[in-house]
Amino acid sequence: MALGNFHEVIPPALDSTSDPPALFDGTKRLYTALLCPFAQRVWITRNYKGLQEEIKLVPIDLKNRPAWYKEKVNPANKVPALEHNSQIIPESLDLIKYIDSNFEGPALYPDDPKKREFAEELLSYTDTFNAAVFRSLRGDAGTDFGAPFDYLETALSMFDDGPFFLGQFSLVDIAYVPFIERFQPFLLEVKNYDITVGRPKMVAWVEEINKIDGYTHTKCDRQQLLDQIKEKISLV
Repeated sequence: MALGNFHEVIPPALDSTSDPPALFDGTKRLYTALLCPFAQRVWITRNYKGLQEEIKLVPIDLKNRPAWYKEKVNPANKVPALEHNSQIIPESLDLIKYIDSNFEGPALYPDDPKKREFAEELLSYTDTFNAAVFRSLRGDAGTDFGAPFDYLETALSMFDDGPFFLGQFSLVDIAYVPFIERFQPFLLEVKNYDITVGRPKMVAWVEEINKIDGYTHTKCDRQQLLDQIKEKISLV
């Protein structure tokens, strides 16, 4: 079961006018952005493991980033990034594994070898999944909305000891849920396509994951998510 207080006050985002925190002073900091799905993965992991007091949330304004962030924190100028043990760890998939392995709290990666192998397969597929959905949203030739979600429906059928990808809630669910959170309402509103129709495993997954406080605390405003996807489509 997830731990921690999910009523924390989210600090304001730091922008180009903001001074940097006292870097590498021993404080564990998660540099994030509240609308970034990649950063949301790490935020969910932090919450689920009950690390709200241990890892300080530091939102960054991605449209008006402070110069010191690139210079002193992450040369790639991206979020998420974790400040821990006098080093910076970037990249969301690496970070969710790092936090699960290096901090206390409920384990989010299985011991079962078969589940671990499947987990790696699904984590590797996340970029392919996202790219496929965006191609279909742009209307690229030879693409359709259903194929990537059919893949997930099949994946959700692999284990029968729970409604999640590995049966029990894990890093795999965390890797996908920020994107499902965005794609589901967008496809429904803009394309009149319901990703859950004909996919009973997806129906159960969406229902159960929305019972997890560590995730629901990170959910964004629906209209903001719709606007975000529209903007991204126009840029690619």
